[in-house]
Amino acid sequence: MEARVRRPRAARAARPVVVGVAFLAAIGFFLVNIVDPYSGAVASPDFASSHSRFLGQSVQKLAVSDASSDQKLIVDKYSSKAAPKPKPVVTAPTTTATSTDSSDTSSAPAAGTPDPGSAQAYAQGVLTSQGMGADQFNCLVALWNRESSWNIYAYNSSTGAYGIPQALPGSKMASSGADWATSFVTQVNWGLGYVDGRYGTPCGAWEHSESTGWY
Repeated sequence: MEARVRRPRAARAARPVVVGVAFLAAIGFFLVNIVDPYSGAVASPDFASSHSRFLGQSVQKLAVSDASSDQKLIVDKYSSKAAPKPKPVVTAPTTTATSTDSSDTSSAPAAGTPDPGSAQAYAQGVLTSQGMGADQFNCLVALWNRESSWNIYAYNSSTGAYGIPQALPGSKMASSGADWATSFVTQVNWGLGYVDGRYGTPCGAWEHSESTGWY
């Protein structure tokens, strides 16, 4: 008959603990193989570039150089301007000529060649002797055509004006001659003196008459 060997009580008590630890280790190993180790949040860009949820496409990358790099960031610039305003057209105002310069221009019609011995022929000779040209003669003819049609007996019953230059009153022409009522020479001399003293030139008087109706 064989003798039995009795194990210590402490060894018998530790056996259930060892079995429990082994069981827990087996369960943990099993769970590790079931749960996807990559299912957690991953901050690695290498993982993102190879993961199947991106369908194998590479991750876009933006390379930003430091301040010491020769590369420069180019930004498009845009500007807008308002349409330019049209420039105003300045028109010089028409003024009444009072200059004594014989070169004054006029818009009076050409008078043509006067009949020899007529009042117009005499007036033209006086203007020529004063250094005035055909433009001044044209203005004088137009002016006195409007006033009296060069009639030495023209009389305005409303105002009392008389003669070729329509002196008001006619007796003013006596300063140029006693025959002021019948002589075109006396009337032309007085009339030209009046024009020269008030308007400077026949064209100055004509332009005033054009703008006001009188001179």
